[in-house]
Amino acid sequence: MPNQIGRLILVLFLLFTGKSLIANNYDFVVAPDGSGNFTSIQKAIDACKAFPDSRVTIFVKNGIYKEKIQIPSCNTRLSIIGESAEKTIISYDDYFDKINRGRNSTFYTSTLKIEANDFILENITVENSAGPVGQAVALHVEGDQCVFRNCLFLGFQDTVYAAGRFSRMFFTNCYIEGTTDFIFGEATVVFEQCTLHCQGDSYITAASTPEGKPYGFVFLNCKLTAADGVKKVYLGRPWRIYAKAAFLNCEIGSFICPEGWHNWDKPEAEKTSFFAEYKNTGPGASVIQRVSWSHQLTDDEVATFTPENILGDWVAGYK
Repeated sequence: MPNQIGRLILVLFLLFTGKSLIANNYDFVVAPDGSGNFTSIQKAIDACKAFPDSRVTIFVKNGIYKEKIQIPSCNTRLSIIGESAEKTIISYDDYFDKINRGRNSTFYTSTLKIEANDFILENITVENSAGPVGQAVALHVEGDQCVFRNCLFLGFQDTVYAAGRFSRMFFTNCYIEGTTDFIFGEATVVFEQCTLHCQGDSYITAASTPEGKPYGFVFLNCKLTAADGVKKVYLGRPWRIYAKAAFLNCEIGSFICPEGWHNWDKPEAEKTSFFAEYKNTGPGASVIQRVSWSHQLTDDEVATFTPENILGDWVAGYK
């Protein structure tokens, strides 16, 4: 009997301290079954302090959250951490024609829009479930110093929009899939050890890097894969004529076309854009037939392509 009482006390202690640890580690918990503080991620965000002195963390339990979420600029230093990348899913289905707000409707279609600086997203899937119906953004980021770790971003055309003339972003160990221009925008972004999965014959990147910016989209040690039947994909094309994109030490499948890059019918972009590669591997990595205006980096040139040099020292703590 004493042993049983002792075990019971131990179990109760562990249960109690376990709940206390959860409460201490996270400011808010979101759970679809009502076991957390909120059942909605947006409501948890709305409850966060504006411009906090220290980081605010929201823990999101497994479940499908059909929400169109916005993180305003006042919600700085916010982390949203999922229970598991594959089972914690934010999903919505807006697309260009559904929004119907004129020529710029694309920019209102996102499932998750981040306007705040110093944001972290981890262990979560973000999808635009509209399907192959035109422009339909899953992730729209405008904040500076934003980090995405172990996340999945699912869509077709325009899956990830990395916006902001002065914004810097870091994606690590993420999976991104789409068709046309499924990574696009003007921000400076490093993708490290990510998988890019092509759902159709089209273009992976469409950078609109501002004139004078030293870097645009940089892919380090990434893997490029494709769905069955995909045979002709370009690494990128210039949304604006000073576009920059580089693939370094990446594994590239045979579906990447020999030319590698496209000028988007903008001959002037061949002089002003900067599309580069360095020691990629795989059947699509041959540079023999690459367009003449693309670049093959030297060992000296590639030495500057580190996350810290591209994004700043702030990124060192997130690697």
